Amino acid sequence: MQEIVIQGHKIGSQHPPLVVAEMSGNHNHSLERALAIVEAAAKSGAHALKLQTYTADTMTINLDTGEFLIDDPQSLWQGNSLYQLYQKAHTPWEWHEPIFKRCRELGMIGFSSPFDPSAVDFLEAINVPCYKIASFENIDLALIQKVASTGKPTIISTGMATIAEMDEMVCAFRNAGGRDLILLKCTSTYPSLPTNSNLLTIPHLRELFGVQVGLSDHTLGIGVAVASVALGATLIEKHFTLSRADGGVDAAFSLEVAEMQQLVSESERAWQALGQVVYGSLAAEQGSRVFRRSLYVTEDIKAGETFTTQNIRSIRPGYGLAPKHIDQFLGKTAACNIARGTPLNWDLI
Repeated sequence: MQEIVIQGHKIGSQHPPLVVAEMSGNHNHSLERALAIVEAAAKSGAHALKLQTYTADTMTINLDTGEFLIDDPQSLWQGNSLYQLYQKAHTPWEWHEPIFKRCRELGMIGFSSPFDPSAVDFLEAINVPCYKIASFENIDLALIQKVASTGKPTIISTGMATIAEMDEMVCAFRNAGGRDLILLKCTSTYPSLPTNSNLLTIPHLRELFGVQVGLSDHTLGIGVAVASVALGATLIEKHFTLSRADGGVDAAFSLEVAEMQQLVSESERAWQALGQVVYGSLAAEQGSRVFRRSLYVTEDIKAGETFTTQNIRSIRPGYGLAPKHIDQFLGKTAACNIARGTPLNWDLI
């Protein structure tokens, strides 16, 4: 797959995975905290920071009855109406520019997920370098087409989407002029369990659609995200906060600074470990070859004496003949006196 370049950052199999810190609503309605999150993300080594661009009114209507009320004891947001949740979680649009400015100053990509056409228009007006379509919006083909028409790199989370729905979204993106696309394997539960991650989908997605594939991960910790690199993930997105103890709509499944640092370093280490298909000794292993087993004389042997399992053995180090040759010595006689500790060679028979 061709690499994608966003604001100088290269994304592709030949580069360490791009790590995106998702702020979401963890700013807790404080611009000062939002900017502190940007600085903490940069300090942790994250390559990008993502916002979400919506208002409660662009997401839903203000009702707190029936299907507009979250009634799920397992949900982090139990008891809220959808409208109340989005009021709590949204990032004020006037904050976007100062947040993205701080990202640029710190060498990070700053971008967002638009949730309706007006959000795309707003983000275009402030010239974001790329876009992200959230899982719950991946069936909104008109939104995908509007984002694609900007010509900017686009990331789409595939949470809950069937193969048919993914085919529709990819076709909609390409037919609207979209070029650079990254699909993210995603499980749309918050938090999600490793057992529901199904990372083996990553290479299958890449094969199906011929695009780069990454992971939007809502599990706790970094193990699932690091594992995704071994399956070819070129981008990892994780929610991020200064401290889970501070609360926030997504704090419970967000990484803190030390964890994000670990994710950045360990995902790069996993990428470095992929290498290529190699057999035999690497250049770095040449010095270790001498510690292999080989055939040695383990008792003094006189000329004409028979080689036995008592006076020749497979031991370390590896300066003698390979152990597989021992049967060619056993029962034969020594050509000369041989001192204990002599590596076997063919001239000694």
